[in-house]
Amino acid sequence: MASTPIIELEEVTRIYPLASGDVVALDHVTLSIAEGEFVAIMGPSGSGKSTLLNQIGCLDVPTSGWLRIAGKEVGMLSDHDLTDLRLRTLGYIFQRFNLVPLLTAYENVEFPYLMMHRRNDTTGRVGQLLASFGIDEALAAHRPAELSGGQQQRVAIARALVNDPPILICDEPTGNLDTKTGTQIMETLADLNRRGRTIVIVTHDPTVATYADRTITIRDGRAS
Repeated sequence: MASTPIIELEEVTRIYPLASGDVVALDHVTLSIAEGEFVAIMGPSGSGKSTLLNQIGCLDVPTSGWLRIAGKEVGMLSDHDLTDLRLRTLGYIFQRFNLVPLLTAYENVEFPYLMMHRRNDTTGRVGQLLASFGIDEALAAHRPAELSGGQQQRVAIARALVNDPPILICDEPTGNLDTKTGTQIMETLADLNRRGRTIVIVTHDPTVATYADRTITIRDGRAS
């Protein structure tokens, strides 16, 4: 495994100002994740797991401290460059799949490709990706509500991979799946990691965490 850091946080703090008082969701978190590493983030509810994942996924910005993704300091990026970083470097997989309900499975996977390339896929990549996850042409023409949970999550993984990002950000990706399907999804993620992807996964499930090279525990906004 390469030792080059692909994700770096230094003294990252995230404070949410509320009328009832400020909430410190992350408290001076410093950590580094190597290229090709598989890392699980665990901790009790409300500990700051999702806030940390949102920082790593560039879906939120620190109140203080700095974050570097693939060598780029996120706080220094323009909105355009930040969008480009998300499209090219980060793939997202969510517990609730977050598929667009009015689009077919094929169109859901094609959407990030269209955002990055400004054109529809004419290479066959979308169809090949879906097929590699067991979604044939007939299933690819269905909307998410017409698919099982496992099928929806496979579509979501294909969508996360369509722009070939080096990092996959996964928020409880097996949380809405039965045990058998959840295991199949984790085996898929483990295989992607063996082929070089960096994977960061938030989970409450110790069995899921066993797939990781390392577990980061979050308590009261602090990482250990």
